[in-house]
Amino acid sequence: MERQPHILLIEDDAGLASIICDALEGDGYQVTLALNGKEGFSLIRKNAYAALLTDFQLPDMDGLEIVQKIHEQHPHFPMIVMTAHHSTDVAIQATRQGAWDYLMKPFPLPTMLHLIKRAVECGRLAARPVEIETEIPDGDSIVGRSLAMQEVYKEIGRIAAKPVTVLIRGETGTGKELIARALVRFGDRLQKPFVTVNCAAIPETLLESELFGHEKGAFTGADARRIGRFEQADKGTLFLDEIGELSMGTQAKLLRVLQEKTISRVGGRENIDVDVRVIAATHVDLETAIAEKRFREDLFYRLNVMTLTLPPLRERREDIPALIKYFLYRHGESLQIVQPTILPEAIEFLKKQPWPGNIRQLENTLRKALLSARGYPVGIGDLEKNLTPIIVSASGNSVSWQKFITDTVDAASRGEVEDAMKILQSKMEEEALRHAIELAEGNQAKAARWLGISMPNIREKLRHHALHPKQKISD
Repeated sequence: MERQPHILLIEDDAGLASIICDALEGDGYQVTLALNGKEGFSLIRKNAYAALLTDFQLPDMDGLEIVQKIHEQHPHFPMIVMTAHHSTDVAIQATRQGAWDYLMKPFPLPTMLHLIKRAVECGRLAARPVEIETEIPDGDSIVGRSLAMQEVYKEIGRIAAKPVTVLIRGETGTGKELIARALVRFGDRLQKPFVTVNCAAIPETLLESELFGHEKGAFTGADARRIGRFEQADKGTLFLDEIGELSMGTQAKLLRVLQEKTISRVGGRENIDVDVRVIAATHVDLETAIAEKRFREDLFYRLNVMTLTLPPLRERREDIPALIKYFLYRHGESLQIVQPTILPEAIEFLKKQPWPGNIRQLENTLRKALLSARGYPVGIGDLEKNLTPIIVSASGNSVSWQKFITDTVDAASRGEVEDAMKILQSKMEEEALRHAIELAEGNQAKAARWLGISMPNIREKLRHHALHPKQKISD
């Protein structure tokens, strides 16, 4: 017979304690009552309980003091604080000290029972933490052992020490700056300056001054000479992120610097020699930008001496468990959550998501989920409510196209994803491929004919979207 969960109740009001005990016992729990904090704390030391329900105001100490002391010794033990003080300060203090949740008196008994049920389940799950077999890397390490990432590591090894410009390509959120840092770490300029510039984050009117500096009086507000990023990076490395966002005018000036290895400050006449290794990164399709006259072809060839292309997360799903452990460790530490863990089914859920925002989106989702889980093992529920709306549910059901479009653009407006149009086009292509393959019962030739694309094209698109159809065998 399954053992009844044992609840410790600390409540000095005998009448209320009797009502709560009756409700809990009627719902299948075993209950032990303590009339003051000292007695309750003594019981916690001697016995194992599934959860604690304690009043905020007790004759000898307040509930927060009990919660704080117990939390220090049992960080995963679920505790619920009851209070008649309708103050947000009490709620905030309770959760900060380690309470799993709180109840405002008077409260409906079904609400209390529902909360107790959830708390007991969280405590049970906390007793079976999940370990993922991988070492925790250093702060700026690149995580992943997939074949796709091993190829990237090989390229880093080949070109890190070479005195050449490098172009890092990949979707938003794939970790291009980490690759740039790895190139510096394994190169011959490690002890020299490493300067980064996000070209998309600086207004066009200020970008030229940011890169090349300016002389005093060069324009309104230029009250003093300013040293630009190229001069700051002299003898070292300059990382130009989102270089595809540069205006044509700034592109021309950058090309001149790369060719002549000299700069001139805005408003100045002096040419200044600079010895800078440039690493550039972009998520933009530069070939398309060249065709549309948005990017200079000569600058492209100057930047594209050596190219590193980062795979999107959907093409390296085997790295997701290692990334999960890394982000749980990293954000668990910063959020002061002791030994954060995740359930196996939650890991599988994350591995199945499309991740249009790549590693950055995964990290953001896990950080939010850690806060939702309150120090208990992260489950699917914690993840579902913290994924951006463009992600499909655990059951695989997708939202309507109208809602999908609205949610994607809304997410872009909040800065949660970039390239909303690219995401929409990619999802539409994926859904069209999935439907055509299902309709053709796995026959790729039929699906390709219906979609009006070639066999090599459909194979490439199926690989890109991680669709692996199985052809139905006819009787």
